[in-house]
Amino acid sequence: MVRRTIPLPREVVFAAWLDAASLAVWMCPGESHSTAEVDPKVGGAFRIVMEHEDDAVEHTGTYLAIDPPARLSFTWIWPYTDMQPSIVTVELHTQGGGTELVLTHERLPAAHVDAHRDGWTDVLRKLEEALAD
Repeated sequence: MVRRTIPLPREVVFAAWLDAASLAVWMCPGESHSTAEVDPKVGGAFRIVMEHEDDAVEHTGTYLAIDPPARLSFTWIWPYTDMQPSIVTVELHTQGGGTELVLTHERLPAAHVDAHRDGWTDVLRKLEEALAD
């Protein structure tokens, strides 16, 4: 589980998760860059390609729940989930004038839990920076 408080309304934070142009800016840990395609409806698919210095890695999934502006859940498939669907749930809670974001990633292979936590932590940092611009 990863938590971050973002000083913006949860409607703004939620919308960023379903917008391909927004995802391409911040859904990329470290020094990577991304491209994104989304079909933002329950049952709709997304595709995010994170491009690193020497390779590109595709991430795909399907939206399981879209409950604006409180909750979003989707499958997450890529080589570090052994190409099996894991489940990411993003919960957004109003906190003062901002939003507490709680991200839970379930069904991860045990060997990759820490790396995913680190990756999501950096992604949420970049989300906050992108929304502040």
